[in-house]
Amino acid sequence: MALGTAQICQYGFVIYSDRDNFPEFMDGLSSALANSLLFTKLIILWVNQRKFGDILQIMTADWQRHTSNQRSTSIMTKTAFLACRVSRIIIFINVSTVLLYCFGVLAANASDPEKWEPYNRELILKMKFPFEISTHPIYVAVTVLQIIHLVFVGCGIGFVNTLLINLILHIDGQIDILQDWMKRAFSRKESKPSKEITPELLITKHQQIIMFSENIENIYTYIAFMILLSNTLIICFLGFVIAVSLDKPNAEVIVVKSFMFYVSMNLDVFTYCYAGEYLSAKNKMIGDAAYNSLWYNVATKNSRIVLFVVVRSQKRLTITCGKIMDLTLERFTSVVKASASYMSVLLAMY
Repeated sequence: MALGTAQICQYGFVIYSDRDNFPEFMDGLSSALANSLLFTKLIILWVNQRKFGDILQIMTADWQRHTSNQRSTSIMTKTAFLACRVSRIIIFINVSTVLLYCFGVLAANASDPEKWEPYNRELILKMKFPFEISTHPIYVAVTVLQIIHLVFVGCGIGFVNTLLINLILHIDGQIDILQDWMKRAFSRKESKPSKEITPELLITKHQQIIMFSENIENIYTYIAFMILLSNTLIICFLGFVIAVSLDKPNAEVIVVKSFMFYVSMNLDVFTYCYAGEYLSAKNKMIGDAAYNSLWYNVATKNSRIVLFVVVRSQKRLTITCGKIMDLTLERFTSVVKASASYMSVLLAMY
């Protein structure tokens, strides 16, 4: 309800704003698109909540299954600690972006004598309200509500991104466990297979990794599509605002407000593209580990399992953008290039 109400007010400003102040219009449109992106992410997650429940069940089963094995537990614990550190960094960056954005707007109001009156002050989020901000208490109340709203938006964006990172790192741990099993299963010189790690267990583990990856793909493919579509525009608009403001008297304030926002949007795209690239690279390592294992030390009927694992690992595990194209680091550079091209066109027209 809060996101929906804020969206109505933000797009009201976008529709009825004065086009003479084009950088301010771009700034308001950028923040509106960022909030719309979070709104879309939450809707997609809500629609796919059953698939998300299946993912949580698989993760719970993986932790319960490997608690008796010290080596597997060690691998999963290391990936869990890494996920925790990365999650904290992403949340910190998003919250810092929000606070710097709020500080930049408040500093701009304080440094400009023309904005000392409540009705002339710039709001943190550009909104069109059905009432006039004519007194100081109304302005303070609206500003406090916008700050609280922005903090929750920043945390929400960070939580959705850290969820993806946690899921990818969980697959990372499962792939490392499968590689460890490959080494142990095909390192004995006797012809009989290991009683602990059988060929059937390796196939089952590989299938579980594939199913887990497909569930992540089904949930995040359309989120990734919206991110690449909207963040390309947001990065372009914010770059335009920063470039235009460099020759203005209050350039420092505008840069403080917009630069971290610009970095955060780039980091948002990079997170998804890197996750897709990392998942593809880890999937390739499964086939490499199977081929490099000492499969020739066991009986032929047991070593044939390597062939199935190698062939299946040739089909990439990845995250796609709307099931159209894979998310890779090359895709991230394409987004940055496209944003820079659009920004140069806006600067030429401005």
